[in-house]
Amino acid sequence: MDGRQEHRTLEALGLGRAPRDHPLLYPGVWPAGSGLLAGDLLLPLDRLTHPGRSPVLAVGSNASPAQLRYKMAALGITSPVPMVRARVTGIGVGVSAHVSLLGYMSASPVDSPGVTRELFVIWLDDEQLTAVDATEPNYDRVVLPASRFRVELEDGETLSDVFSYVNRHGVLHNGTGAPRSHPGQRTLITELLLGSPALRRLFGATPEEFVTRARADALLCRQGTRLFAEEKRVTNSGLEHLRCG
Repeated sequence: MDGRQEHRTLEALGLGRAPRDHPLLYPGVWPAGSGLLAGDLLLPLDRLTHPGRSPVLAVGSNASPAQLRYKMAALGITSPVPMVRARVTGIGVGVSAHVSLLGYMSASPVDSPGVTRELFVIWLDDEQLTAVDATEPNYDRVVLPASRFRVELEDGETLSDVFSYVNRHGVLHNGTGAPRSHPGQRTLITELLLGSPALRRLFGATPEEFVTRARADALLCRQGTRLFAEEKRVTNSGLEHLRCG
């Protein structure tokens, strides 16, 4: 590595820990601004839009450079990934109604009219898009219509035909029937365990126990996912009707 780039490594930038290895840190640390993920480096971007690539809105760990680095490296993909910060109106970050094999509760986009927040758009080439699709078995990739959702880049340009991943199991609600927001992994798991003796019997009484028991136990994860539905904790994200373009 060029010594001049050492300060650009994910580790040097505090972005090196992936949620897959540290589940309670989910969704991971996101960059402070836009950048080009190139292996272990996060480099400056020379432009925000990338014709020929597909823009994908990241609401969870796909905005974590360390998580993306792992996904690409696992499949031998070496091409860089532009990561662009954006102001997104109409999308909130909810909680997917399934227990991940990686030991955490994933995020999922929810329909949130009038809500604006900063998220990331990752620009994927065809090989990268296929790879990320394969890492999202609980999600459907859909197009967010520009007529309902606004995705504005740092230079003021708005995007159309932006993809996002919508959870097939629905999302957890907040007790009123509306989708609950994702408060971060430790807080979320603590609240879920406190609210369900049956969930505690499956996963233990603490976030640490939850993670340890859930990781790589497919049967237990399926049981937890079914329990959310049985306890009527699940609602629609409001995006299920959308389709991949």
